[in-house]
Amino acid sequence: MKPKIILGCDHAGFDLKNIIIKYLEKKGYDITDAGTYEEKTCDYPIIAKEVAQRVATKEFEKGILICGTGIGMSIVANKVKGIRAAVVSDTCSAKMSRLHNDSNILCFGARIIGTELAKDIVDIWLNTTFLEERHLKRLEMIEN
Repeated sequence: MKPKIILGCDHAGFDLKNIIIKYLEKKGYDITDAGTYEEKTCDYPIIAKEVAQRVATKEFEKGILICGTGIGMSIVANKVKGIRAAVVSDTCSAKMSRLHNDSNILCFGARIIGTELAKDIVDIWLNTTFLEERHLKRLEMIEN
């Protein structure tokens, strides 16, 4: 069964978010769009916090946040207990953020990566499973 995913963006990530939503819907994912819903300038912390809280409460298994660089969204999301938001701009980092860190929110920048790379990153991130072994102890250390 595919995970329920919530996506959010600011004005800089608006176009790429809509592309990723359509891409994931075609693949059969259950997607919720948390905004923004227009290209008008908006305050990304509001959207990042909502997505992070809804992932933290387990309403959604995973979240994706898109802004200009991915950095601002990740800073906000990581303030929510239980969130491990990773800023990713390459496929290796996407894989490792899941394998070793069990990231539950993927962040990237629409001004940093192109559409096809974004799709590849999303696919790898969604299809990589956490290696619990020695890494579970480290996640518990992060959480505490």
